[in-house]
Amino acid sequence: MSGIEAVQFKPGDYKSDLKPVWCPGCGDYGVLSALHRALAQLQVEPWNTVLISGIGCSSRLPGYVETYGFNSVHGRALTIATGVKAARSELTVIAVGGDGDGMAIGGNHFIHSCRRNLDVTYILMDNEIYGLTKGQVAPTTPTGDKTKSTFWGNPEPAVDPCELAISTGASWVARGFSGDLKSLVGLMTAAITHAGFSFLNVMSPCVTFRGDNQFKVMKGKLQELPEDHDRTSRQAAIGYTREKDIITQGVLYEVEQPTLMDRIHDMRERAMAGKPAPGTREIFETFYPPF
Repeated sequence: MSGIEAVQFKPGDYKSDLKPVWCPGCGDYGVLSALHRALAQLQVEPWNTVLISGIGCSSRLPGYVETYGFNSVHGRALTIATGVKAARSELTVIAVGGDGDGMAIGGNHFIHSCRRNLDVTYILMDNEIYGLTKGQVAPTTPTGDKTKSTFWGNPEPAVDPCELAISTGASWVARGFSGDLKSLVGLMTAAITHAGFSFLNVMSPCVTFRGDNQFKVMKGKLQELPEDHDRTSRQAAIGYTREKDIITQGVLYEVEQPTLMDRIHDMRERAMAGKPAPGTREIFETFYPPF
């Protein structure tokens, strides 16, 4: 409209009035700051954006962002995100949470969101511990690590969220570090604009239960993907998962595939081509003998 200037959002416009209550030094502060900047860089409309989380320290994040938000129940962020995207496909839907929330009780939902290629961005804040419930071992806790619930060391092999995402069908998978804000903003903007299920695993240190030096430890392990890395190769991407002495950040895997809603719309068009919509009786008769 003439005479009306388009609104230009700044990172501060996405900040809510609530103040984060995370522990001083928590990596989730970096994730929140990067998300504010990424939304501003993309000029995402707050009223057309939904942030959904489960339960945990990181799942408080929707309250700190000036968009629509929903803090759901433990492990169920992606189920709510599925419903929102299916009902209102035009919305920008972002799910957030922690590794315990997403890889333990929410692991099943994660697998099916990946294979469906739901057009949703999922940002996982991976601190390798259950931070909210006082430091128990989590699915991503490295083998051998001492925690509040594994005094003699974690006897289980750790889950690599990126490996799981790539293996089960996610079409965009990346790893980042909450202490590298510039790179994290770039990864978030790429994830949000990707058409399909985009998964960003952010290494986000818990200084309370993983140690005060976790930022230095992780930063020392950080390395960038080689420039010649083939993002379209599942085999090449898998090669950067389950790393122990290094943390490779960047887009590990990226392919173009039809989204869940694309396939549903295509199926609907084929089902309706040249035929009237089936009635209630016809639908029931596919499951039960004729009346």
